[in-house]
Amino acid sequence: MNVLVIGSGGREHALAWKISQSPRCSELYIAPGNAGTLLVGTNVSIDTQNHKEVINFCKEKNIDLVVIGPDDFLASGIVDSLRSAGILAFGPTKSAAKLEWSKAFSKDFMNRHGIKTASSVTFSTFNEALLYSKAQTLPMVIKADGLALGKGVVIAQTHEEAETTLKSFMVDEAFGESGKTVVFEEFLEGPEISIHAFCDGTVAKLFPVARDHKRVGDGNTGANTGGMGAIAPVSVSAEFLKEVEEKIVIPVMKGMAAEGTPFVGILYPGLMVTKAGIRVIEFNARFGDPEAQSYMRLLDSDLLDIMLDCVEGKLAEREIHWNTGFVCTVVMASGGYPGKYTSGFPIKGLNTIADSSVVVFYAGTEKEGEEVVTAGGRVLGVSALGMTPEEAKTNAYNGIKSLQFDGMQYRSDIGANWGI
Repeated sequence: MNVLVIGSGGREHALAWKISQSPRCSELYIAPGNAGTLLVGTNVSIDTQNHKEVINFCKEKNIDLVVIGPDDFLASGIVDSLRSAGILAFGPTKSAAKLEWSKAFSKDFMNRHGIKTASSVTFSTFNEALLYSKAQTLPMVIKADGLALGKGVVIAQTHEEAETTLKSFMVDEAFGESGKTVVFEEFLEGPEISIHAFCDGTVAKLFPVARDHKRVGDGNTGANTGGMGAIAPVSVSAEFLKEVEEKIVIPVMKGMAAEGTPFVGILYPGLMVTKAGIRVIEFNARFGDPEAQSYMRLLDSDLLDIMLDCVEGKLAEREIHWNTGFVCTVVMASGGYPGKYTSGFPIKGLNTIADSSVVVFYAGTEKEGEEVVTAGGRVLGVSALGMTPEEAKTNAYNGIKSLQFDGMQYRSDIGANWGI
């Protein structure tokens, strides 16, 4: 089979890395890819935002399956366009992916289908939002309604910070159209975990539980990022997983199907375990990043087989196997990220890691001659296996010791807590 993966981050390198191991994969293309995807397939320079150009490439190369990584491509309806052209695509349609690209829709959906989440209110007018914020207790959670690269969430500690956030989102358009509507949410407290499930429109099969680390600094301090590291599996009880499946995942699958938008692809609810019980923070309609990097190390089954079963509605027939042990993935980012940063710095030590438990997934990177240089905020994901959580964490941080680039930053506490 010929496969096209769309995207350029660490998630896409991890997916391409895993797909390339399938005996069914003949040719693997990544558009646009990065310096790491060059190691497992062929990078192609096509305008991935141009659906017609993507379709023409698929026809030219006889692509059998397109795998969409980033959320904005799903929101643009690329799956719909590919399917209309008779090309199989792994991922939800635009209407199904609305669970992610509109937080207001997602909240309404959860309320309609009895899925527990934080209480919320939505505004599309700055003055009304500002007036509301002034009457709220602190801290308050403010979210851009649309996609914002994982950065459209602010937990305002003061009313002045809330006003600044609202002005940035709604007036200054820091996230374009995505921030013109905002969602205020009840502030929740408790450990956060990431749930992923393969979905075929009817059936959903859960992954081991993972934990993402969103804040840029140790101890979950500083600004929100796209993710600074991920661990898996997080220790949870069988009863906990059953509740997640029965009270969240299955109601989503049934609700989406009932509303005429069956969900196919990866359903990824971010959850918070509060004193009052499990609450959905938000839904994502694709693999998390860096969670995907950890999951691809643990997955023992053929990813391509699973994706095809999802697309063809045959997931019930598939047994999915996961490796025993644990994985810790630590993101190495550019100095200044998630704010302003400078790129173009050579990355040293990529070929010096001898530990077979460690795989380095490339994100914001590009090839310049014989050198790999930084080309984004999140640059690398150092992913390590271990038979214990401590071993996985130790292996990851030992791997980092071999790597260096100007301005390099990373958290030193990824994997500090493997339970809830």
